[in-house]
Amino acid sequence: MTSQIDVLLAEDMHLVRGALAALLSGEPDISVVAEVANGDRILPAVLEHEPDVAVLDVDLPGIDGITAASLIHEHRPGCAVLVLTALGRPTILRKAMAVDALGFLVKDAAPTELAPAIRAVARGERVLDAKLAAAALRLRDNPLSEREMAVLRQAADGADVKDIAERLFLSRGTVRNYLGIIVTKLDARNRLDAVRIATEHDWL
Repeated sequence: MTSQIDVLLAEDMHLVRGALAALLSGEPDISVVAEVANGDRILPAVLEHEPDVAVLDVDLPGIDGITAASLIHEHRPGCAVLVLTALGRPTILRKAMAVDALGFLVKDAAPTELAPAIRAVARGERVLDAKLAAAALRLRDNPLSEREMAVLRQAADGADVKDIAERLFLSRGTVRNYLGIIVTKLDARNRLDAVRIATEHDWL
């Protein structure tokens, strides 16, 4: 006899969450035991209902799904995580894998893929989009330090050297040095090109 798989759904769009619950209700071995619309409710619901699988959207009010996946892994590692998101980008996949999510499906996947994916991650198997996984392996790691990223974020917001110096309590000369290092590390032509490169790699 097939064992029952208890599932938590975390999705802030009520229609989408309702559709997912309805889709899974037809599966004899899958039961939705909890539904949440806010990232802050994920871990408390996991601890209360002890699901076998948590199906998490990435973009949620409160903490995001990737952060929630990390908390689940820390506090209830027996609960497998399947990330279901509209953000079908290799950078998001890498972030999900970094917090030990076993599955990653994009929302435009065929509805027939969801239940098999839940069963697979419940067995401890990985479920990844093959093209996204290949792209994720080709991604460049972020070479910038936290301080360099802080400077680049300010530059991306349109701040000039004077503004960046004031906001980060640095001298203007130090800011110029950081910007020079950033441009060099990213093989960029200038500050704007560095912002473009960092944005394309989803570092900002």
